[in-house]
Amino acid sequence: MWLILAFVSAILLGLYEVFKKISLHENAVIPVIFLSIVYSSLTLAPFVIISDFFPELLKNSIFFVPKVDFHAHLLYILKAIIVLTSWLFAYFALKHLPISLASPIKATQPMWTVLGAVLLFSEKLNGYQIAGVATTLVSFFMFSFVGKKEGISFRTNKWFWYIVLATLTGAVSALYDKYLMKIYDQMSVQTYYTFYQAIIMGIIMIFLWAPTRRKTTPFQFKWAIFFISLFLVTADFVYFYALSLPGSMISVVSTIRRSGVIVPFLYGAFVMHDKNIKLKIIDLVGVLVGMFLLYLGSK
Repeated sequence: MWLILAFVSAILLGLYEVFKKISLHENAVIPVIFLSIVYSSLTLAPFVIISDFFPELLKNSIFFVPKVDFHAHLLYILKAIIVLTSWLFAYFALKHLPISLASPIKATQPMWTVLGAVLLFSEKLNGYQIAGVATTLVSFFMFSFVGKKEGISFRTNKWFWYIVLATLTGAVSALYDKYLMKIYDQMSVQTYYTFYQAIIMGIIMIFLWAPTRRKTTPFQFKWAIFFISLFLVTADFVYFYALSLPGSMISVVSTIRRSGVIVPFLYGAFVMHDKNIKLKIIDLVGVLVGMFLLYLGSK
């Protein structure tokens, strides 16, 4: 069952990327992020309210949100800041880059997480992990050659560096998650850090975007923004539920989730008609092989 749920989460995560691209087309980035987070917060809020006022209804279920202390909230705020930093870079990059280029680069995030664990926690890589890192790095740099064919110079194009920074900060978030999940309930983390994201993005909307909105791309409301939230919240919930089932393996579930990159890749190929798809397929296969080798090394 948990294996099926891992694949469901991967597909949902892929659809999340697709609706991000749709929402960002000729649209202002900051309001899109803000609204998607507000939708997510409204989706999760009932679980907090019921857990606080009618705890017997959700007690001992995966929907229950336990109360946490002040120190935990500070850690959740830090989590929100890290994730928002990654999202801001990722959304701006995805708006300006082909989805068949941006999504596979973002999918290399587990490799950077592994390298971060080596640097921060002095972990040692085994043979499979070394092969996985090497394969992913080669595929990562191969995307630069594909980008040149599309007129994207990876030396000077800031959107490329934005997706790289989004990937690196995403890896930092994953490392931080490993710490949080050892101490706090998963539903608690997902719920409260989402609330803090909404507050932080609200501040950014009021003080940074609103005063300059007439000088930038105008905002258009699109229903696709709602689906960003829907697929992200559902994908994360299914992911956490899969991990809660007996016998589930986080290394397997995490690897399968990354295979969701195939969904936005296919969208870019068949709907957006992105260029150089054959070359990108080779690079994408390299990324997926690298992720599989990292999984073998983590068993």
